[in-house]
Amino acid sequence: MIDDFDMKASRRNVLRAAAAGVAAWSIGSHAQSPWPAKPVTVVVPFPAGGGTDAFARPLSAQFAKITGKQLIVDNRGGAGGTLGASIAAKAQPDGYTLFMGAVHHAIAPSMYPKLDYDIEKDFVPLALLANVPQVLVVNPKNVPGDFKSFLAQVRSKPGRFNYGSAGAGTSHHLAGELFKQQSKTFITHIPYRGAGPALQDLIAGNVDMMFDGLGSSAAHIKGGRIKALMVSGTKRNPAFPDVPSAAELGLPEYTVTTWYGMWAPKGTPADVQARIVEDLRRAVASDELKAVWASNGAEFGNLTPQQFGAFVGAEVKRWAAVVKSSGAKLE
Repeated sequence: MIDDFDMKASRRNVLRAAAAGVAAWSIGSHAQSPWPAKPVTVVVPFPAGGGTDAFARPLSAQFAKITGKQLIVDNRGGAGGTLGASIAAKAQPDGYTLFMGAVHHAIAPSMYPKLDYDIEKDFVPLALLANVPQVLVVNPKNVPGDFKSFLAQVRSKPGRFNYGSAGAGTSHHLAGELFKQQSKTFITHIPYRGAGPALQDLIAGNVDMMFDGLGSSAAHIKGGRIKALMVSGTKRNPAFPDVPSAAELGLPEYTVTTWYGMWAPKGTPADVQARIVEDLRRAVASDELKAVWASNGAEFGNLTPQQFGAFVGAEVKRWAAVVKSSGAKLE
C-alpha cells in the first residue's frame, strides 16, 4: 500500500514533469516562430517625401540591422492621412503590420465626422517616435525672405498669397489657420495629398509658403531651395539656430508641434507589442538615428506605451478646441 508520503512525492513529480513539458513546448514554439519571423510592413499614410517618410525610412534601415528582417514602408496617402489609417486599422493584428501616424491623426476626429476607424480604440499605442517644431517656410522668389517684410506684404494683400498643406485637416492646415488668426492675415489654403507634393510645388514656386514639420523641410532649407522665416514656440531650434522663434517675432501663443508615433492594430498580442517597443527604442537610441533626429530638429518622445496613449487622448481634445476656434473645415 502506498503511504501518504509516497503519494505526495508522486504528485510532485507529476507536476514537475508537466511543468517541464509546458516550458519545453513554450521554448520550442518561441524558437519556431519568434517575432519577427518575416518582413514587417509599416503603413505610412502619406506619399513619399513628406515628414513621416523622413523618419520612417531611416527607422526602417535601422530596424533591419537590429532584427535581421525588413521593415517595409508602404505609402498610402490620401484624405489627410485617414485613408492609410483606415487600411492599417483593418490589418491582421499579428505584429506584421504597423502604423506610423502623426499629429494629423489626433486632428482628424474633429475634421472628419464619419471616419471608419478610431485612433484611440482601433489601435494600440507603441511609441512616440519624434517631436518636431513647425516651421514657416517660403519660396523667396515669391515673397520676401525676412519675416517683417513678409508679414507687411501679406497683410497689405489679403488673399493674394497662398500656403500649401499635406491636406485638409492636417497639422499643416491647422498651423496655417492659427497663424492667420494670430497674425491677423488672410492667406489662401491649398491642400495636397501629402507634405511631399506640397513641398515640391513650394520649391517650384507654385505655392508661396508652407507651415511644415521641420523634419520634411530641413534638407530643402539647408539646400537653399526654400527659406525658413520662423519656428513655432518660444525658443529657437538647435538644428537651425539662425531661424527666429514665433515668440521673438511677436506671436507668443503660436506653439504648434508635429509629432510622429507608431501604433499596432488592436488585438496584437501583448508579448509582440513589448518586443516591437523594445526594438523601436533600440533603433532610436542608435548613433545613426540620433544623428538623423538631430539633423531634422527632432527629439525622441521617450514615453511608455501607456503614456503615449494618454498623450494622444489629450491631443485629440486639444485639436478639437483649435478646430472649433479657427473654424477650419474640409475643402
